[in-house]
Amino acid sequence: MKFEELLSKVGGEPIFETGFLLAGDDPARVRRQLSRWVRAGKIVQLRRGLYALAAPYRRTDPHPFLVSNRLFPGSYVSRESALAHYGLIPEYAPVVTAVGAGRPERLQTAFGAHELRHLQPRLIRGFSAEEVSPGQTVFIATAEKALLDLIYLTPGGDASRFLEGLRLQHLDRIQPEDLLKTASLFDTPKLRRAAGRIKGLAEQEREEYETL
Repeated sequence: MKFEELLSKVGGEPIFETGFLLAGDDPARVRRQLSRWVRAGKIVQLRRGLYALAAPYRRTDPHPFLVSNRLFPGSYVSRESALAHYGLIPEYAPVVTAVGAGRPERLQTAFGAHELRHLQPRLIRGFSAEEVSPGQTVFIATAEKALLDLIYLTPGGDASRFLEGLRLQHLDRIQPEDLLKTASLFDTPKLRRAAGRIKGLAEQEREEYETL
């Protein structure tokens, strides 16, 4: 395969997999050619079997959340990354964090740092598909699930001091009924306490807004 052929096949794709190129070709030869293009700086390897075209050749930059989804199949973006996306915390999240049933892992790629946190399979819910960039749809937690994932996976995450330290904002975007329903999935006193405290913070924010 020539590089021009690769461009014609994947030029419009922000990320591509080896399997996309193997049909009708010799797998070993394709992998050797990909390795040569990586060394030449024409493509970027994100992990085994997962690539992106280098900047001079790609038409579309992959969104960090798309990179996360593809690095960790079966996961969804959550915790601080999703909370920042929804505007619920003021800070930018430098590491894109996903949760899934796989083993915990952290990877540094050409498109930033990415981390996978483990959740039990029964808790892999509370997410949906969202278009975050034209033509790029990703799996991301709802605002309620992202917040509860963070609390669940953080020791002492239900403490008032921790919740206040998050500097949560725009809590009107949290639906109390959905928060309580999602908290019940975890079936732990920790999440029930946290849900109650978040409701209190939301009520406090609303009262402060009404007095302005």
